[in-house]
Amino acid sequence: MHKTDFEKQRILFQEKFIKCQPALSAIGDETRQLIIKTLIEHCGEGGIRVGEIQKSTNISRTTVSHHLKILMNAGIINVHQCGTMNFYFLDPKSSSLKLVTEFWKEAEQIAQLCPITKKEAT
Repeated sequence: MHKTDFEKQRILFQEKFIKCQPALSAIGDETRQLIIKTLIEHCGEGGIRVGEIQKSTNISRTTVSHHLKILMNAGIINVHQCGTMNFYFLDPKSSSLKLVTEFWKEAEQIAQLCPITKKEAT
């Protein structure tokens, strides 16, 4: 049995969804959203240190570090070191959020191809 083009497209879309899940899960947390917002506010500065994020967000240093690790593991943010200092930043070219953006664009296209059916009242 041959799969239709739509079925192939749907399977590829589901695979992309699985790849996006770590980033989607990471950005679902309000604390991490606040940290991302702070990183965006300081973009172009070469990154921001944990202490600066802590001051901007009023979140404890330990909590900031915990959430930065989650964001890094999800591929959303990057870090560069200068001596013993770590500078965290959001790089739109390498961030997994780019994949999420592309995913949502495809989601809209796929949704338009999905048939709409109404359930009949029983």
